[in-house]
Amino acid sequence: MKRAVYHGIEDVRIEEAAIPEPGPGEIVVQNKVTLTCGTDVKMFLRGYRYDPPHLIGHEASGVVHAIGEGVTAFAIGDRVVAHNTAPCHRCYYCKKGNQSMCVDLPSNLGAYAEYQLIPARIVNETTFLLQDTMDYEQAALTEPLACAVYGTAEVPIEIGDTVVVNGCGPIGLMFVRLAHLRGARVIATDVNTKRLALATKLGAQHTVAITPETDQVAAVRALTEDGRGVDIAIEATGLPHVWLLAFDMVCPGGTVLFFGGTKKGTTVEFDCTRFHYDQITTKGVFHTTPIHVRAAFELLAMNAIRHEDFVQNSYGLDDVTTALREHARGDVIKNCIRYA
Repeated sequence: MKRAVYHGIEDVRIEEAAIPEPGPGEIVVQNKVTLTCGTDVKMFLRGYRYDPPHLIGHEASGVVHAIGEGVTAFAIGDRVVAHNTAPCHRCYYCKKGNQSMCVDLPSNLGAYAEYQLIPARIVNETTFLLQDTMDYEQAALTEPLACAVYGTAEVPIEIGDTVVVNGCGPIGLMFVRLAHLRGARVIATDVNTKRLALATKLGAQHTVAITPETDQVAAVRALTEDGRGVDIAIEATGLPHVWLLAFDMVCPGGTVLFFGGTKKGTTVEFDCTRFHYDQITTKGVFHTTPIHVRAAFELLAMNAIRHEDFVQNSYGLDDVTTALREHARGDVIKNCIRYA
């Protein structure tokens, strides 16, 4: 089979490898599609937490090619989507209910490949059968949507609240949709007007197009009653200056969700007086949990999010770097790698 291997910044190579064989509890999936992801783009352009070489990609769906001993929930030929993690349920954090903080939560990279081995823990907990009517592209959105579902669940969005989503990449757009579905009045901000147009389609009542001259905080506050600020500010860019802007957008008693991951070692400084006297709540959220993965899959089955809005162009595996660069430029929301 062919697979993409990350060897360093802007160095992804297509290599030959043996088709994996499943061990006890494992399955091997013949991928039909893999979607590009912001994490893949960051890995490609600036590196990642693992030392290269290593596999890349984590948003895929396909057909079960082989099953290991003891697997009863799936059969060869089943159409499936597999998440990229599953917690251990044994460590301190899992027992406390913080499964995204599991100390044994390895990411199952390797979705940019014709075949992919799915570990037993993921097979047991976060792999799902596709309905006959569900497209592979739709199913492959499960992982990013699960992250947005988890983030949305971690902030107190109530019907009638005003929520701003800063950054309309794939996850930001999913936040827009989920906040809208929860009954919030949504404001979306971004530098890309095409993405803002999609944010409107997904439920944003207002958009703010960011230019070098834009006072982003003032523009958002002007869209709230008496300019008091939003109830919930979501940061979905991973840029430290946007963390600060989001903090300044919330009203007294408001909540800021810091979802976009920054570069290692990044720091920001907040106004401690406002933090204290305005009773601002800040929340960092990483990744997702199995219950939110299942919720995301169910939302996709209900077409609450549609792949046609998120997936633009298709490429073969040999052109994976072209797909990643196009994603990085913001020309698309996501691209799709298809396999024969």
